Amino acid sequence: MIRVQTEDFDIGQEIEALRRDSSGKDRTDIGAIVTFTGTVRDSLRASDGENAGGITAMTLEHYPGMTEKELARIEEEAHARWPLQASLIVHRVGQLQPGDNIVLVVTASAHRDAAFEAARFLMDYLKTSAPFWKRESGAQGERWVDAKESDDEAAAKWREV
Repeated sequence: MIRVQTEDFDIGQEIEALRRDSSGKDRTDIGAIVTFTGTVRDSLRASDGENAGGITAMTLEHYPGMTEKELARIEEEAHARWPLQASLIVHRVGQLQPGDNIVLVVTASAHRDAAFEAARFLMDYLKTSAPFWKRESGAQGERWVDAKESDDEAAAKWREV
Protein backbone atom coordinates (compact mmCIF):
# COMPACT_ATOMS: atom_id res chain seq x y z
CA MET A 1 0.00 0.00 0.00
CA ILE A 2 1.25 3.48 -0.80
CA ARG A 3 0.02 6.94 0.14
CA VAL A 4 1.21 10.43 -0.72
CA GLN A 5 -0.32 13.00 1.63
CA THR A 6 0.10 16.37 3.29
CA GLU A 7 -1.08 15.28 6.72
CA ASP A 8 1.13 13.63 9.35
CA PHE A 9 0.93 9.92 10.09
CA ASP A 10 0.90 7.93 13.34
CA ILE A 11 3.63 5.28 13.14
CA GLY A 12 2.03 3.02 15.75
CA GLN A 13 -1.38 3.11 14.07
CA GLU A 14 0.16 2.38 10.67
CA ILE A 15 1.99 -0.68 12.02
CA GLU A 16 -1.10 -1.97 13.82
CA ALA A 17 -3.18 -1.62 10.65
CA LEU A 18 -0.55 -3.54 8.68
CA ARG A 19 -0.63 -6.35 11.26
CA ARG A 20 -4.37 -6.94 10.78
CA ASP A 21 -6.11 -8.81 7.99
CA SER A 22 -9.19 -7.48 6.20
CA SER A 23 -11.47 -8.84 8.96
CA GLY A 24 -9.44 -7.06 11.68
CA LYS A 25 -7.75 -10.17 13.09
CA ASP A 26 -4.04 -10.33 13.89
CA ARG A 27 -2.01 -11.78 11.03
CA THR A 28 -0.03 -14.78 12.22
CA ASP A 29 2.00 -15.16 9.02
CA ILE A 30 4.15 -12.13 9.92
CA GLY A 31 7.29 -12.86 11.93
CA ALA A 32 9.19 -9.60 11.34
CA ILE A 33 8.20 -5.99 10.84
CA VAL A 34 10.84 -3.44 9.87
CA THR A 35 10.10 0.27 9.88
CA PHE A 36 11.97 3.33 8.73
CA THR A 37 10.82 6.85 9.51
CA GLY A 38 12.50 9.86 7.92
CA THR A 39 12.17 13.26 9.59
CA VAL A 40 13.16 16.83 8.73
CA ARG A 41 16.57 17.75 10.18
CA ASP A 42 17.17 21.24 11.49
CA SER A 43 20.57 21.72 9.87
CA LEU A 44 22.14 21.54 6.44
CA ARG A 45 25.32 19.58 5.92
CA ALA A 46 28.11 21.02 3.83
CA SER A 47 30.00 18.74 1.43
CA ASP A 48 32.71 18.31 4.09
CA GLY A 49 30.14 17.16 6.67
CA GLU A 50 30.22 20.36 8.70
CA ASN A 51 27.06 22.15 9.77
CA ALA A 52 26.19 24.58 6.96
CA GLY A 53 23.32 26.43 8.62
CA GLY A 54 19.83 25.94 9.95
CA ILE A 55 16.75 24.72 8.15
CA THR A 56 13.51 26.51 8.93
CA ALA A 57 11.36 24.49 6.50
CA MET A 58 11.47 21.81 3.83
CA THR A 59 9.01 21.81 0.96
CA LEU A 60 8.36 18.56 -0.90
CA GLU A 61 6.74 18.62 -4.31
CA HIS A 62 5.55 15.80 -6.55
CA TYR A 63 3.65 15.13 -9.73
CA PRO A 64 0.23 13.77 -8.61
CA GLY A 65 -0.71 10.52 -10.30
CA MET A 66 2.77 9.82 -11.66
CA THR A 67 4.30 9.68 -8.18
CA GLU A 68 1.75 7.20 -6.84
CA LYS A 69 2.12 5.03 -9.94
CA GLU A 70 5.90 4.96 -9.59
CA LEU A 71 5.77 4.17 -5.85
CA ALA A 72 3.33 1.33 -6.53
CA ARG A 73 5.72 -0.01 -9.18
CA ILE A 74 8.72 -0.03 -6.85
CA GLU A 75 6.67 -1.57 -4.03
CA GLU A 76 5.59 -4.31 -6.45
CA GLU A 77 9.24 -4.90 -7.32
CA ALA A 78 10.07 -5.30 -3.62
CA HIS A 79 7.35 -7.95 -3.35
CA ALA A 80 8.79 -9.75 -6.38
CA ARG A 81 12.31 -9.75 -4.88
CA TRP A 82 11.45 -10.79 -1.30
CA PRO A 83 8.73 -12.88 0.33
CA LEU A 84 6.79 -10.03 1.92
CA GLN A 85 3.42 -10.47 3.59
CA ALA A 86 2.77 -6.71 3.51
CA SER A 87 4.39 -3.35 2.95
CA LEU A 88 3.56 0.32 3.28
CA ILE A 89 5.04 3.54 1.95
CA VAL A 90 3.67 6.84 3.26
CA HIS A 91 5.35 9.97 1.89
CA ARG A 92 4.38 13.48 2.81
CA VAL A 93 4.37 16.51 0.52
CA GLY A 94 3.97 20.21 1.17
CA GLN A 95 5.82 22.41 3.64
CA LEU A 96 7.28 20.63 6.67
CA GLN A 97 9.12 21.91 9.72
CA PRO A 98 12.19 20.48 11.49
CA GLY A 99 11.15 17.42 13.45
CA ASP A 100 8.17 16.64 11.18
CA ASN A 101 7.78 13.16 9.72
CA ILE A 102 8.55 12.95 5.98
CA VAL A 103 8.37 9.27 5.09
CA LEU A 104 7.39 5.93 6.59
CA VAL A 105 8.39 2.59 5.08
CA VAL A 106 7.12 -0.60 6.70
CA THR A 107 7.89 -4.10 5.47
CA ALA A 108 6.50 -7.32 6.95
CA SER A 109 7.70 -10.84 6.25
CA ALA A 110 7.83 -14.24 7.90
CA HIS A 111 11.56 -13.67 8.47
CA ARG A 112 13.67 -10.62 9.36
CA ASP A 113 16.20 -10.78 6.52
CA ALA A 114 13.55 -10.28 3.86
CA ALA A 115 11.91 -7.46 5.83
CA PHE A 116 15.23 -5.65 6.38
CA GLU A 117 16.43 -6.02 2.79
CA ALA A 118 13.10 -4.94 1.30
CA ALA A 119 12.97 -1.87 3.58
CA ARG A 120 16.54 -0.91 2.61
CA PHE A 121 15.70 -1.39 -1.10
CA LEU A 122 12.61 0.83 -0.83
CA MET A 123 14.46 3.54 1.09
CA ASP A 124 17.38 3.56 -1.34
CA TYR A 125 14.89 4.03 -4.17
CA LEU A 126 12.98 6.78 -2.35
CA LYS A 127 16.20 8.63 -1.56
CA THR A 128 17.55 8.61 -5.11
CA SER A 129 14.89 7.95 -7.76
CA ALA A 130 11.38 8.64 -6.48
CA PRO A 131 9.67 11.57 -8.22
CA PHE A 132 9.81 14.02 -5.30
CA TRP A 133 11.58 17.35 -5.27
CA LYS A 134 12.84 18.79 -1.96
CA ARG A 135 13.63 22.42 -1.26
CA GLU A 136 15.22 23.47 2.03
CA SER A 137 14.72 26.98 3.41
CA GLY A 138 16.71 28.77 6.07
CA ALA A 139 18.65 31.92 6.92
CA GLN A 140 20.98 31.19 3.99
CA GLY A 141 18.04 31.21 1.54
CA GLU A 142 16.54 28.29 -0.35
CA ARG A 143 18.18 25.37 -2.13
CA TRP A 144 17.00 22.28 -3.96
CA VAL A 145 18.23 19.05 -2.40
CA ASP A 146 20.12 16.61 -4.61
CA ALA A 147 20.80 12.95 -3.88
CA LYS A 148 24.21 12.45 -2.28
CA GLU A 149 26.86 10.32 -3.93
CA SER A 150 26.63 7.85 -1.03
CA ASP A 151 22.86 7.51 -1.67
CA ASP A 152 23.49 6.81 -5.36
CA GLU A 153 26.10 4.19 -4.44
CA ALA A 154 23.66 2.47 -2.06
CA ALA A 155 20.95 2.39 -4.74
CA ALA A 156 23.37 1.08 -7.39
CA LYS A 157 23.75 -2.26 -5.61
CA TRP A 158 20.09 -3.07 -6.30
CA ARG A 159 20.62 -2.69 -10.05
CA GLU A 160 23.35 -5.34 -9.86
CA VAL A 161 21.07 -7.92 -8.23
